Amino acid sequence: MMSKTAKVKVLFVCMGNICRSPTAHGVFRQMVMDEGLSHLVEIDSAGTHAYHLSEPPDRRARETALGRGVDIGDLRARRAVAEDFLYFDYILAMDQDNYLNLNEICPPGMADKLKLFMDFAPELQVRDVPDPYYGGQRGFERVFDLLESASRGLLADLKTRFL
Repeated sequence: MMSKTAKVKVLFVCMGNICRSPTAHGVFRQMVMDEGLSHLVEIDSAGTHAYHLSEPPDRRARETALGRGVDIGDLRARRAVAEDFLYFDYILAMDQDNYLNLNEICPPGMADKLKLFMDFAPELQVRDVPDPYYGGQRGFERVFDLLESASRGLLADLKTRFL
């Protein structure tokens, strides 16, 4: 268990780090800021694949987030690496495929840090955040709603456990 004074470090991970994980990063960052907890929580996002390294989030993800009051335009894609397990307290996969990919690079003894993000919104009974990349705008709206619910659950968990 971490001390109550240590910064909690959270990493959101999807496949390319241009739709789901940067949106989760932005949504959670906004919630943390709104609660006045930015000095206690560090947030990042990454992808399991290197398709979009250094690129900003997908235009549709940025527009959806901005329409909901969340700016993710400053984020840039990077690939998740094994060292992330040494640094972050939570490594939150957007779906089971990315969970399995992350599990492949997870150092021994660190698997307890890896979770499905939607497990923080059990009331929705959804395990995977669907990839909206090949769909229309409605998919990005649905993803935002899911990520918002899971972010609320994650924040409540962090407040109970660490803050």
